[in-house]
Amino acid sequence: MGDVAKDLTAGTIGGVAQLIVGHPFDTIKVKLQSQPTPLPGQLPRYSGAIDAVKQTVAAEGPRGLYKGMGAPLATVAAFNAVLFSVRGQMETLLRSHPGATLTVNQQIVCGAGAGIAVSFLACPTELIKCRLQAQSALAGTGAATMAVKYGGPVDVARQVLRSEGGIRGLFKGMVPTMAREVPGNAALFGVYEALKQLLAGGTDTSGLDRGSLLLAGGLAGGAYWLAVYPTDVIKSVIQIDDYKNPKFSGSIDAFRRISATEGFKGLYKGFGPAMARSVPANAACFLAYEMTRSALA
Repeated sequence: MGDVAKDLTAGTIGGVAQLIVGHPFDTIKVKLQSQPTPLPGQLPRYSGAIDAVKQTVAAEGPRGLYKGMGAPLATVAAFNAVLFSVRGQMETLLRSHPGATLTVNQQIVCGAGAGIAVSFLACPTELIKCRLQAQSALAGTGAATMAVKYGGPVDVARQVLRSEGGIRGLFKGMVPTMAREVPGNAALFGVYEALKQLLAGGTDTSGLDRGSLLLAGGLAGGAYWLAVYPTDVIKSVIQIDDYKNPKFSGSIDAFRRISATEGFKGLYKGFGPAMARSVPANAACFLAYEMTRSALA
């Protein structure tokens, strides 16, 4: 099996592990990001992450925490195939000779390059996922009055293609998506490699145990969100914005208006669930990737 095929297989398995572990946290993150700013004297729809979990489970059952999972699950093979394959090919290009260990800076470059590539898959997938996750937060105040706009991932895609400018509608939010994926994946792979070398006491990381891989992967996932979280908030609000009567004219306008109305903390809505998701989800992803890649070697 060639290197590209190995990266494709291992990346897919890692992505599935990441999605299963992390999706409920991601649902809560998007609900907190997308809830409308309350009017003066009114309370927000969700007081925090725990309240969002309670309301979601009460209104939709535990399955509500996995709403929108169909879109990323359906594309996880392609997404991770691109991410890990592009990263692997860039590693090959940057090596001075076959088998040479890359520096942390080189891994940062590989991560950034992979981030550019996956942005084209991430944008439409994220748009579908965010709309499904956010629709209950944007609807009334309870399950009885909640108006369901979309019936599922295919319905979201169909409605966007029909009434929001065709294929361009599915790529709404491409600029903030790329602004998230490029530095985010640079941080992810750079920190992951740096921690592996630190834990191994050198550049040879082949002997690291599962616990070390889990630790490195989890902390690298946290580094991803620390690097790009406000950009993710901008991406989410742009992608769920109404097409006919948009609240924001673009990413810069969204940044300015959120900062003006909600302050600095408005750019970090849902940060707790994002970090709570990122550590175990990326730990699972990298462990599954490394174990599968090793088994295929």
